[in-house]
Amino acid sequence: MVDILIIGAGVIGGVCARELSLLDCSVEILEKMPDVAMGATRANSAIVHAGFDAHEGSLKAKLNVRGSELMENLTRELGVKYQKNGSLVVGFSDEDQKTLEDLKIRGERNGVKGLSVLNREAALALEPNLGDGVSCALHAPSGAIVCPYELCMAAVGNAMDNGAALTLNFDVAKIERTQNGFRVTSKDGRVRESKILINAAGVYSDEIAKLAGDDSFSVHPRRGEYLLLDKECGTLIRHTVFRCPSKMGKGILVSPTVDGNLLLGPTAEDVTDKDDTKTTANGLDLVRRQAAEQVKGIAFNKIITSFTGLRSVGSTGDFVINEKDGFINLAAIESPGLSSSPAIAETVVDMLRQKGMALTPKKDAVRERRPLHAFCDMTAEEKSEVIKNDPTYAHVICRCETVTEGEILAAVRQNPKPHDIDGIKRRTRATMGRCQGGFCTPYLVEILAKELGIDYGDVTKFGGASKLNVGKTKNV
Repeated sequence: MVDILIIGAGVIGGVCARELSLLDCSVEILEKMPDVAMGATRANSAIVHAGFDAHEGSLKAKLNVRGSELMENLTRELGVKYQKNGSLVVGFSDEDQKTLEDLKIRGERNGVKGLSVLNREAALALEPNLGDGVSCALHAPSGAIVCPYELCMAAVGNAMDNGAALTLNFDVAKIERTQNGFRVTSKDGRVRESKILINAAGVYSDEIAKLAGDDSFSVHPRRGEYLLLDKECGTLIRHTVFRCPSKMGKGILVSPTVDGNLLLGPTAEDVTDKDDTKTTANGLDLVRRQAAEQVKGIAFNKIITSFTGLRSVGSTGDFVINEKDGFINLAAIESPGLSSSPAIAETVVDMLRQKGMALTPKKDAVRERRPLHAFCDMTAEEKSEVIKNDPTYAHVICRCETVTEGEILAAVRQNPKPHDIDGIKRRTRATMGRCQGGFCTPYLVEILAKELGIDYGDVTKFGGASKLNVGKTKNV
């Protein structure tokens, strides 16, 4: 039995696990997928929102602003890329300007600092490539960008380095209350027990809550489609450029990423299938059209991939964060969930202390986590020094992203360890470039097979039956 079980290894569960691992308690994370960060964390806008959009008094507003304040220090400690690039919400009419002025007032009531509504001339001074129809903009200098799955992996890894356990492929089928807490059983019969149970299961959080006897809310997925452009497009703008929000969300954005690409999206379509991550011609066409209205000069011929993410939309209209008899819901965490994650973790610790758990600081806990070598970002002198110490860094595996064998080996050996090609991709960016793995995949398969001690033909792209090789042409 452990003190705390967390169901879900997305950014919410991961950051909570990391915060709890710094304290005197035992923690285990249960994840149904073969890796961490496989749900909404894997595919979202990667924005640390300033906090002007959520209605004042809501959990979204409170935790967004607090989370935004905490994020810079959290990413520094975990060695995760973070950039405070600021955001612009652009309008195209007098009606939009009124909406932006209302957002400014709401943001100020939420505690967001530095907000201002700009006319076209002032907005162009910040972003010369805004669309010809843009007439006004709300400027939020505290907006930022981060890599969500990198943050999640670093948080889970730091938690594991501090003694937390991670159990993958654990699909929860049953939750029982016991005299001492909870018994959680997976579909394949494995059992885990804990005193406290935290539900951070994303779009499945309502189903986990029902297993624990709570049917007070429901969650449905909202599908969002994205386009990702080559790195040569990443300098077109500096800020994250939104358009005026609607009841379906913050709308299409155009944003640089911390890795230098240009990101467009998402759409917003309510669906019922919690695994529906297909892209559609209509959805991607909408992304192109609206993005072009917001920012001119987008090189749509430089698109390298498209993808879809699912947001957890709750029936209450707000985050569902509560505790009853040791069961904690962290549910319906849609946008601004990523931004709020450090504050949600802080809230969980407060909840547990109010229940009487001492949670004193762990004496040997490590707060900082050294990032993997980003070889492509090093100076020539730094590269020479790294190669001198480890010659595997001289062997470039992924040419598009300049990812070396040394970086890949370090990623495969660091918590949480990847078990497939997409796991390496999320940790190192290998296969994320222009050729999308056309050159480097065979080399990655070879490295992973050797490190995992498995046959070359058994390496998968994303677990399950996704094998990359169908058979051998000859025995050697």
